[in-house]
Amino acid sequence: MTVTSTHGAPSAPRPSLRRRAVAAYPVLGRRGYRRYAATIAIVNTSGWMQRIAQDWLVLELTGSVAMVGLTVALQLGPILFLGMWGGVLADRRSKRRLLMLSHAVGGTASLTLAVLVLGGWVAGWHVLLAALVLGLVTAVDVPTREAFLPEVAGTANVRQAVALNTTILQCGALLGPALAGVSIALLGNAPAFVTNAVAQVVAVLLLARIEPAGLETVPRLERSRGQLVEAARYARATPHVLWPVVLIGFVSITGINLATVLAAYADDVLRSGASGYSQLTAAVAAGAVLGSICAGRWGQPGLRRLVYLVLGVALLLLVASRLSAAPGLLVVMAAFGFVANVYLVGSMSLVQASVWPHLRGRVLALYTLVCVAAQAASGLLVGAVAQAHGAPAAMVVSAAGPLTGAVVVGLCLARLRGLRPTLVLRDRPGRGWVYIRPVAASTAVDAGSSLVLSRPTGDG
Repeated sequence: MTVTSTHGAPSAPRPSLRRRAVAAYPVLGRRGYRRYAATIAIVNTSGWMQRIAQDWLVLELTGSVAMVGLTVALQLGPILFLGMWGGVLADRRSKRRLLMLSHAVGGTASLTLAVLVLGGWVAGWHVLLAALVLGLVTAVDVPTREAFLPEVAGTANVRQAVALNTTILQCGALLGPALAGVSIALLGNAPAFVTNAVAQVVAVLLLARIEPAGLETVPRLERSRGQLVEAARYARATPHVLWPVVLIGFVSITGINLATVLAAYADDVLRSGASGYSQLTAAVAAGAVLGSICAGRWGQPGLRRLVYLVLGVALLLLVASRLSAAPGLLVVMAAFGFVANVYLVGSMSLVQASVWPHLRGRVLALYTLVCVAAQAASGLLVGAVAQAHGAPAAMVVSAAGPLTGAVVVGLCLARLRGLRPTLVLRDRPGRGWVYIRPVAASTAVDAGSSLVLSRPTGDG
């Protein structure tokens, strides 16, 4: 249909939604990536449904919260011990076929559990065994999926792909538990397991339709000794890999997983119960989705900007620790979600863009291992502080990890680059700001009050 302007001349038809999406995110123009992203959307949502139903089923069967904790540990524990080996497999084998195999095994475990529930034969050990199988699958699936991203999206589109994937994961983390709650209340636990089994089959079919000819070629790793050590040495010798790994460890130890502290805030500070907890979680998720979208449109941050973003995360958590009213806390939590996800997208895309293709699986497995291990300790640490000293103290502790990481990594980078702080005072009437900018020691500083970084001379 031709649209006529107010001046009588025909105007150009508006581009379709798909064309506008591709114009904003060129990676969506790649058919293989669209299918890959669809697998993430489907499997992540159904996976959250299964996790919720699985935990609830264990509680119904055993009546023990400790058994629920064991179920979670069996599903998350294998990646801590076998994640690096999953990265080795990703470097040695076809990543697309490994993902198809992992989805097939995961779907079989979910379907078996669904049959046991529907038949009334399920026992607690069945659920524990299914959780262990899914945990073993995750140990291979996570590093393989991350390493497959540059191949299916194209190296030039890595940042956009990471941002879109993060948005998909955030939406799945919101939608999956909600769907699980409705399905469990209306139909019991079995539909969640059936849904996940079907989703895994759909994922296998979508991956099978990704044409190998459309993937970027990556050399296959031959079997040999010392390949894990090779990846560790590479990470240590490559600043754009080493410092993001160190930084994500500091951030994850207290600053990313806020489930414990937000629950404590809703209960002890806001006195709003489950509804307040859901509102705080939704505020973080809304900010995170917006942050992911914006991060995909912005340029790739360097190490210095990552440090600034982590410092912003810490400062927002410190501000939140001083608040006791819901409106202000909701705004700060949304800002936290935004800044945290801009950082997470930037950190992962920087590592993705910096690592050699034949090392990608192992290096990304190392990155994931540090992140998951730190988050595993986070819940225990923050929970203990919240129990002993209250929610505001736990929020301060949550800020401690990012703040320490920003200071430590920032100082290390400054030292490695031969920088030191220099205070330069000049008279500028009416301008009372302090500026921070790197300059060489020999460069004349123009008028103004500024705090600058300069390269040391002489004995420094």
